Amino acid sequence: MAKYLLVSFKTCPWVQRAAIVLREKNIPFEFPHKKVPVLRIDETVSLFESSAIAEYLDETIAPRLHPEDPVQRAVNRAWTDYVPTFASSVTATGYAADGTAYKAAAEKIPAAFAQLERALEKQGAGPFFNGAKYSLVDAAYAPFLQRYVFLDRVKPLGIIENFPRLKAWTETLLKRPSTHSFPEGEFEALYRANLKRRNVYASQFIADVAVAAE
Repeated sequence: MAKYLLVSFKTCPWVQRAAIVLREKNIPFEFPHKKVPVLRIDETVSLFESSAIAEYLDETIAPRLHPEDPVQRAVNRAWTDYVPTFASSVTATGYAADGTAYKAAAEKIPAAFAQLERALEKQGAGPFFNGAKYSLVDAAYAPFLQRYVFLDRVKPLGIIENFPRLKAWTETLLKRPSTHSFPEGEFEALYRANLKRRNVYASQFIADVAVAAE
């Protein structure tokens, strides 16, 4: 079996996506924390870009997380391609420097949520994106839905409640052990500490915490 070394800073959502895929496939891997996100294979090959890493892992390690049906697989790939836009929209409040920027960022979230709500309605009854079977789409969105939940706890946004399918999907993903690289409470504390360290607008709503490096 190949040896996998996943390199990333602790709170990187993109590498978290690759870690989720490895855990879903029950593949042992090392997880050193540095600044450059990369998957190192057998100390000879380095892969970057989370989507490429996820696709490689799915093509080379069973069980397959992509659907077997080529049309459904193409639909799934289209939705994973939407992840960067979605992530930018739903986590931007965590980067806003002031109240005006925060409000503007929050106003973009409903449109992104609506896109996923419609997709989930078309895809089936859940609990996952494709229905009963976990997929790469679930792995791709889990880190960013998790961060939305963290930000909602810092300063309630009250948006996801208007999207029942998305809310149920989020709750399902956050209950899944593979989503978590650290115990959830520990990771949320680390995420809050990083908000404080960056001194963003939302950080004023967090009680004083020990500032941690990424």
